[in-house]
Amino acid sequence: MVALATRLGYCSGDRKPPGNHVDIRQLRCFLATVEEGSLSAAAVKLQLAQPSLSQHIVKLEDELGVQLLVRGPRGVMVTEAGHSLATHARTILEVLAIAAEDVRNCGGEPRGSVSIGLPSSLSMILSVPLAETVLNEYPQIRLRLVEAMSGHIQSWITDNTIDLGFLYDVQQTRHLVCRPLFTENLFVVAAADNWAMQPSTPIRLTDVANLPLVLPSRTHGLREIIERHARANNITLNVMLEIDALTQIKALVSRASAYTILAHAAVLDEIESGELVLVPIVEPALKRTVSLVRNPGRLVTRASLEVERLTAELISELIRRRRWQAEEFNQTGP
Repeated sequence: MVALATRLGYCSGDRKPPGNHVDIRQLRCFLATVEEGSLSAAAVKLQLAQPSLSQHIVKLEDELGVQLLVRGPRGVMVTEAGHSLATHARTILEVLAIAAEDVRNCGGEPRGSVSIGLPSSLSMILSVPLAETVLNEYPQIRLRLVEAMSGHIQSWITDNTIDLGFLYDVQQTRHLVCRPLFTENLFVVAAADNWAMQPSTPIRLTDVANLPLVLPSRTHGLREIIERHARANNITLNVMLEIDALTQIKALVSRASAYTILAHAAVLDEIESGELVLVPIVEPALKRTVSLVRNPGRLVTRASLEVERLTAELISELIRRRRWQAEEFNQTGP
């Protein structure tokens, strides 16, 4: 707590040296006052006598050795130290609530909220089966699936906005816990009537450079993987258009306006219908490993562990059924 007081701006000339006995009730009283803007409103919210509420906040200020609130006739104003403490208090109380719920549910059915971030290409094949599986097996789990670019997903995991997320490029995520699940090839994707050769005939990466491509921007993990392979082979791709929306990329390709590079999962339905074709890339082949990632600083609940288990099992099942061209990952590689 001394370290916390130091971060809040304590110095020896402010008030008496800080103590080390801040309790949860004091934090609740303080945070309610900040959110309500007045002691009287906070007392009503907490169903607590106003003098008692004031006493809790005074004790909290004494323990930390800083002034947190400035009292006035029209309510309270929050000091810089108070704003800092409010941020910490929200995190502490949220973690405490999650922990209490998780402990109460030990031995019973997993329950609670679990949020997962999925890149668009993976969401195409995984979102609906995962949602149905969780609903059927764990109806007390409130699942939230968020489709976004991998850059956004990584940021949300880092700042604890979501529980889990799928990432393609984990070279810059040493601060996160990564569980590789599968590896998949990347293909040239073309309209069926815009590809003269047999789709099964591979194309070299040097020849891909001659195709007019539509790709996501460099904030997308897929684009970075493609560009990394191109740079390693001294190849400059002909990217005529950038679109950060998978649906629109596929629409342009299906209209024979451009080509793109995607994994099989992103165009599975269009391949099965014959609208689009997949062309293998060689010299070199383009591969990516997909990992399920979590922040080690976020509380791991039973619900999130069960959802992680179901996700891995579902991916394995989809791959075994050969509807999805990917290889399961093991400790020695795919």
